[in-house]
Amino acid sequence: MKTIIGLGNPGDEYLLNRHNIGFIILDNFAREKKLVFHKDENSLMAKRSKYRLIKPQTFMNLSGKAVTRYVENPEDLLVICDDIYLPFGEIRLRQSGSDGGHNGLYSIIDQLNTTDFPRMRIGVGQPEHSGLLKQYVLENFSEEELHILTETKSFANKLIDCFISVGYQSMLNYYSKNKKSYSEKVYSESKTEGGK
Repeated sequence: MKTIIGLGNPGDEYLLNRHNIGFIILDNFAREKKLVFHKDENSLMAKRSKYRLIKPQTFMNLSGKAVTRYVENPEDLLVICDDIYLPFGEIRLRQSGSDGGHNGLYSIIDQLNTTDFPRMRIGVGQPEHSGLLKQYVLENFSEEELHILTETKSFANKLIDCFISVGYQSMLNYYSKNKKSYSEKVYSESKTEGGK
């Protein structure tokens, strides 16, 4: 079974934070598939026979504690998280790698004792001053940014579908074929909306 983990913080006050893009992507995917999340120990889960969507409720820094019980084969795991080092709305796929300074990924790597699992990083931009980083990721997306993220959510849905159907390579192939046109749409929206 494929397991797709969206990272974020539980609670209404964090709902539209930049740090919660993993939750936002999974909520959108679940709506498209007409799935409802239910409490499952220290996570929220929505599932079908071939996959499950997981939103850890342990807060970002302890995400790994919620994830371990769902992972049988790390290759069947996809983790979706924010990335301040990517331009706003950009998506990057990796089959393995370090946490890149992301505390949620660090927790998962620490608990699974491996860096070999696929992840989807989504750019949320970055603050003008590095000292404002913690505050920045816990700020809400602006209305303009949320509008731009419509394209991001749509592209992410297609990538998740590929991952569920076949696996990482299928997702990567779709990404490679469509990334240029997707990036052009996001760039165009950013210029129009004045987004980051």
